Amino acid sequence: MAIESKKVKPGPAERRVIDESGRERAVPPAWSLLPPGDAAATGRVKKAGEHWVMAEKRGRRQIGLGVWAPTATIEKIRSDLETERADPAYQRKLDAGRERRAKEQERYVQDFAEEVRRFLSFSLIHDGLERQLAAAIAAHATPVGSGTVARTQRISIEQRAEAATIAWMRHQTTAYDSMKIARVRGKRREVRRELAERSRELLEGYRRGERLDPARCPLAIALGNTSRK
Repeated sequence: MAIESKKVKPGPAERRVIDESGRERAVPPAWSLLPPGDAAATGRVKKAGEHWVMAEKRGRRQIGLGVWAPTATIEKIRSDLETERADPAYQRKLDAGRERRAKEQERYVQDFAEEVRRFLSFSLIHDGLERQLAAAIAAHATPVGSGTVARTQRISIEQRAEAATIAWMRHQTTAYDSMKIARVRGKRREVRRELAERSRELLEGYRRGERLDPARCPLAIALGNTSRK
């Protein structure tokens, strides 16, 4: 039997919500709001039975405000979790999970940096700069929860490495962040495409083994600024 789950947003008064059809509804008397913050409790409440997921849009982001569900269900799940978390075995399991994830993250950072290096493919005379650039891009792009292209699973790691490199260069070697771009549909995409071409041209110089003046090269300057932070 499918569990009934509704998406709602805050209504005009306490314990009033707006459902997806735009209708105002009263929260059932025997229900309570489980606030966000405890992923385990939220997950169990959603699996336990009927519930309403409350969120609201703020700017471009959808902000979760909690889950409405029967009070008895929430209280039982909280009690069960409290008992489980008091068991030393639970803490050992958490520690083991954190250690495993930390090792996986460390491996991914290394793999990603190597993939960036494969994309850069600088001439041997620029090997040191290639290593430094790959490390800087990996450090910026790979943190868990960063929301960067390096964390997506929708494209291959080769594509992620290329996209992360171009994105890093857009922000670090161009004036993109301070540009005033007209609010015209497609204009920002056009600007980003033009800057990406400039970045690729710059990378080609290093691939050909050209000796670029580090005092004037935007890439060398950006790496120097990064290392001083």
